[in-house]
Amino acid sequence: MAVVTGAERTVRLTAWVRGQVQGVGFRWWTRARALELGLVGSASNLDDGRVEVDAEGPEAACRTLLDALRSGGTPGRVDSVVERWSDARGGRTGFVER
Repeated sequence: MAVVTGAERTVRLTAWVRGQVQGVGFRWWTRARALELGLVGSASNLDDGRVEVDAEGPEAACRTLLDALRSGGTPGRVDSVVERWSDARGGRTGFVER
């Protein structure tokens, strides 16, 4: 079950980003945006060239991060972003690049 803080749910966003997103500072950029939004989680390179972004926090902040991933203002080139929403798991601190 999602954690509710005040009127806002705490959720988990998993996003798979495809394009030219490895070796261009994309994970660092994603980490900076996530920390600005107060999110916890990680951005990880996958073997198939995608970056997987796992973020937990207030739903509105996660949606803002998702919008930023799709904005065209990222390092490299984003061709597509596939998203999955789920309940927050908790137990994480900070936002790391893997």
